[in-house]
Amino acid sequence: MTHDAGGAALGPGTLLLVVGPSGAGKDTLIDIARDRFAGDDRVLFARRLVTRPSGTGEAHGTVSEAEFEALKAQGRFPLSWRAHGLSYALGPEVAQEIAAGGVVVANGSRATLPEARRRFARVRVVHVTAPVPVRAQRLATRGRESAADIEERLRRSPEVDVAPDLVIENVGAPADGGAQLCGFIAEERAAVA
Repeated sequence: MTHDAGGAALGPGTLLLVVGPSGAGKDTLIDIARDRFAGDDRVLFARRLVTRPSGTGEAHGTVSEAEFEALKAQGRFPLSWRAHGLSYALGPEVAQEIAAGGVVVANGSRATLPEARRRFARVRVVHVTAPVPVRAQRLATRGRESAADIEERLRRSPEVDVAPDLVIENVGAPADGGAQLCGFIAEERAAVA
């Protein structure tokens, strides 16, 4: 679904991936941007499919592992990955919006950036980060994981061979980081218009 018969990457729109370590505040900044661009039909905020039950934090689509594998085998996902013992994917609406020339904003994985660059003609990367103590507090507050699971998440730091287009050090008020993300989305929307 993401390539034509000749193997060209999907475009002309932009896949704007918001990446960073667990607890950096990616979902909070994405929510601020989603509110800012509500009603803008050229900006889509992707709803990830995840093999985790719905709960605290990110609103996502839930599928079983079997459903996930079946959809993946059918080529329904323009991008999918595994992280933290779960499977994640962007749905077919992402490919449709990018083919129509829009900007798709998605919470992504640093480890999948090289694959995203192969699959999409225009990829922009926003790396959201925060110091470990800040991230530890945020992870504990969301209440999804045990202390041991949080400690394991904080130890992980995948190597990434794709430089980000924007780095947001998300330590101040959420509105500050949200404004940086909104400004970047607006610039990208203008660039692909």
